[in-house]
Amino acid sequence: MQVLVAGGAGYIGSHAVYQLIRAGHGVIVYDNLSTGQREAVHPEARFVQADIRDQTALETVFAQEAAAGRPVEVAMHFAAKLIVPESLTQPLAYYQNNVEGLRTMLAAMVERGVPNIVFSSTAAVYGEPISPVCLEDSPTLPINPYGETKLACERMIRWVCAAHGMNYAIFRYFNVAGADSSLQIGLNKDQLTHLIPLIMQSALGLRERLEIYGNDYDTPDGTCIRDYIHVSDLAQAHVLGAEYLTQNKGSLLANLGSGHGYSVSEVVAAAERMFSFKWGFAPRRAGDPAKLTADISRARELLGWQPQLSLEQMLRSDYDYRRKISEG
Repeated sequence: MQVLVAGGAGYIGSHAVYQLIRAGHGVIVYDNLSTGQREAVHPEARFVQADIRDQTALETVFAQEAAAGRPVEVAMHFAAKLIVPESLTQPLAYYQNNVEGLRTMLAAMVERGVPNIVFSSTAAVYGEPISPVCLEDSPTLPINPYGETKLACERMIRWVCAAHGMNYAIFRYFNVAGADSSLQIGLNKDQLTHLIPLIMQSALGLRERLEIYGNDYDTPDGTCIRDYIHVSDLAQAHVLGAEYLTQNKGSLLANLGSGHGYSVSEVVAAAERMFSFKWGFAPRRAGDPAKLTADISRARELLGWQPQLSLEQMLRSDYDYRRKISEG
């Protein structure tokens, strides 16, 4: 199977590339390196530096692969802006990159006959869910431009695939953490907003202390409950999704998480058993639901996928990778 991975130099995209190559598939990484890193690209992948909004460049890659006798069967899309606070102040940039970028990619796929797309979506499409466990048919009511653009992309994919006889796998992620077992790739960026990387920064002395936002929620210990998934488990689901599409089994939309919720205090306690760091409570942040976890039964049933890596493995791999890059 030949796969083009747009955004394959970024955090999740690079892990998908590693898993695809381990599974024996050919990969072209297509990335403008605006947030991705060249060194995160697997050495066995072909690299093309270009923008997702450049339809001519995309078509050229598809045409070259076809002419070389290895036509692209699946395009994976990870090339999105994804910082929620930034999306609130720069909504036009998010619509231009996320929605227009996908439109351009789909147009190139239609023009060059690429039949399958795997799309990186998000639990942000659910907004503030009415139920603590999200199913794929739960209401989608995004509360920020990031979630709105992802939902618009999901809808565009469905219409385009229906019109042109294409298939899709849309995956809605929950909280992703950890690093590849090789420690060659991991989350390496300045704007860290998720709990586990912030804990690890504190443990490495790169942050004075960790702040937990709110301890008066309607949960057993008063802190928010979230669903955490190791990035390598997430990446493996993309490999299975691409294989599912090429086996002509139809399209799918599925949540990807662990299917298990951990409170912020539980995550911190697990980390304290492994590392030493300072932490304290801070006021609630606006818009944080008390509990948000994924129902992952659809991914299990359709793909035979099951998360394999534990919370402790997420913590340890993120720490080891972050220590490696902080030491140069």
